[in-house]
Amino acid sequence: MRRVAANDPIAMQQVGRELHREGDYESGIKYLTKAAELGDAMAHFLLARLYGKGQVVEKDEKKEIYHLEEAAIRGHPDARYNLGCREGNVGRTDRAVKHFIIAANLGYDGAIQALKKCYAGGVVSKEDFAAALRAQKAAVDATQSPQREAAAKAVAAGKIMRWI
Repeated sequence: MRRVAANDPIAMQQVGRELHREGDYESGIKYLTKAAELGDAMAHFLLARLYGKGQVVEKDEKKEIYHLEEAAIRGHPDARYNLGCREGNVGRTDRAVKHFIIAANLGYDGAIQALKKCYAGGVVSKEDFAAALRAQKAAVDATQSPQREAAAKAVAAGKIMRWI
């Protein structure tokens, strides 16, 4: 809580997630909102999910998109991928591909799968797909460590929670 008192956005985001998990939704959202205001990408992404689903807040597509865009600008790969999916769903494949390429460059596996479909449909060139694949692999390789592998195993085993 000392970090929260010092306006640490990551600490606020973590407290918000914990309060939400415990069922104190109103306080959880207040902490997530404050963390987002301080620039935390994960807080923006989590708020986007809550507004998109109408989960404990009123469903609001404008707020969902706002928070997705803010998270994507701050480098959140899931948010970037979700924006790509939204663009693809409304027929703006050129914008969708750009989002997917950025998400792939951030190491997001789902973006590669989306780009694979775009390549099969003739929307993405072989060179662009290959470049995105190389960039995604480089991003993933750069983040590998024994600590991350242990954390991933703990998430898979249900010992720790990953999201709200």
